Amino acid sequence: MSYLKTTHDVYKEAALMPEEGLCCTTNPVWELPGLKIPKIMQLMNYGCGSTVHPRDLVNNPKTLYVGVGGGMELLQFAYFNRQVNGVIGIDVVDEMLDASRKNFKEAEKMNPWFNSEFVTLKKGDALHLPVEDNTIDVAAQNCLFNIFKKDDLKKAIEEMYRVLKPHGRLVMSDPTCEQPMNDELRNDERLRALCLSGSIPIKDYIKALTDVGFGTIEIRARKPYRILDPKNYSTDELIFIESIEVAAIKDPMPEDGPCVFTGRTAIYFGNEDYFDDKAGHILLRNQPLAICDKTAAILTSLEREDLFITEPTFHYDGGGCC
Repeated sequence: MSYLKTTHDVYKEAALMPEEGLCCTTNPVWELPGLKIPKIMQLMNYGCGSTVHPRDLVNNPKTLYVGVGGGMELLQFAYFNRQVNGVIGIDVVDEMLDASRKNFKEAEKMNPWFNSEFVTLKKGDALHLPVEDNTIDVAAQNCLFNIFKKDDLKKAIEEMYRVLKPHGRLVMSDPTCEQPMNDELRNDERLRALCLSGSIPIKDYIKALTDVGFGTIEIRARKPYRILDPKNYSTDELIFIESIEVAAIKDPMPEDGPCVFTGRTAIYFGNEDYFDDKAGHILLRNQPLAICDKTAAILTSLEREDLFITEPTFHYDGGGCC
């Protein structure tokens, strides 16, 4: 798999000579009380979004992060689990692991609460995680899975599913693209390593997750990312790439299919105090209720004049029902 060797070489170079925004748009860091991020970590923040969501991180969750980068998100995860070995970071690039260890020493100087022993760094790859089954509460990856081709992507997701506890969460950020790309772009190994030519449509991304068994999917953010233009890339048209933030939850798969939340809501505006669809959904009058796509389709099929179903915003922030 030569494209994985190319990826390895790109990030070996990035570890030895950090380059801001190498593959991705460097994101603002979380502003958390008492948390200070070393500048070198921000410089090496090779991600296209955030996988750190405080609502996922209650009760000292055992956390796994694959593709450590400069360690910034590992430090943020450790903020929520200040226990020895509470956070595990895995990377296949020795130089990136070494860089993260050095960066954690800087973080210790800036953050009195932080101890490098909170984070355990291991060499390994996403296709063969050195982690036992059903031991992780929150697993995360940022701008990594889009690098993989179809079969390897399936294996990487299966590995994350394997290590998660029941109801555990896989939190991800990746580039996506709704437009087709030509074979020359798709087969450009460096562009794939730089988180560009491996981007797939959101529906395919979700299907890859649900095919492995994740019963609940949350699309938490969708935002502009990059443009591939004819002057600089092998394409005849502008190609618009977006990034998304997604949580896949290891819930049992419902008999009628997965619950996929894409930011849709239902609003009842009838004459009664509430509407009960007799299927577990109670809508108070003029109070928006977050619903999954499956429920949106069912409620739409009722053809009621006092129900309004919104289109996907691709920003789901919790609550609601399926």
